[in-house]
Amino acid sequence: MPPPSRSEVTQLLLECNARGEGTAEATRRLFELVYDELRRLAGALMLRERADHTLQPTAVVHEAFMRLADGARIEWQGRAHFMGIAARAMRQILVDHARHRAAEKRGGGLHRVTLTGEEPASPHDAVEILELHEVLERFSALDPRAARVVELRVFGGLNVRETAHLLEVSPRTVDGDWAVARMWLSRELEGGKPA
Repeated sequence: MPPPSRSEVTQLLLECNARGEGTAEATRRLFELVYDELRRLAGALMLRERADHTLQPTAVVHEAFMRLADGARIEWQGRAHFMGIAARAMRQILVDHARHRAAEKRGGGLHRVTLTGEEPASPHDAVEILELHEVLERFSALDPRAARVVELRVFGGLNVRETAHLLEVSPRTVDGDWAVARMWLSRELEGGKPA
């Protein structure tokens, strides 16, 4: 199935903003349009999980979408804005789940991701999602925009151009923020080993 057009997603988001009679139908149609893309992102985040992991990509997508549909009323600005907020929702779901699993069994079931978004070449290339979240929170105090770039690229799967559009900066700025963030996060997470 081809990805939905940006204009169709944006139109449905505007209908959701109107909160009128067609809002429920617009929300249903929006979910159908973005489901595959959100599931692909959630699946990519969970590639490195053990086979018997209790949280599945489908559950992450459904929970994130429920939070977006039932949460505070957001004035959607378009597809990139939606994907950015969906990325934050999925990040929070994964962090909450990791905290719950860690509380059950110290160190068990933690989610692993890379700062490149690719499959890790070795177990040392991946980091625990909970650890990344905590380090990213500290980094956000130093450089909020660069921390948002990491969130959008790692958790939202946005490319440089989409991230630049959402943050209203140039792609070159995103590239610079991404490079600085990866160096800082690598140093904090892996003792100076580049991501």
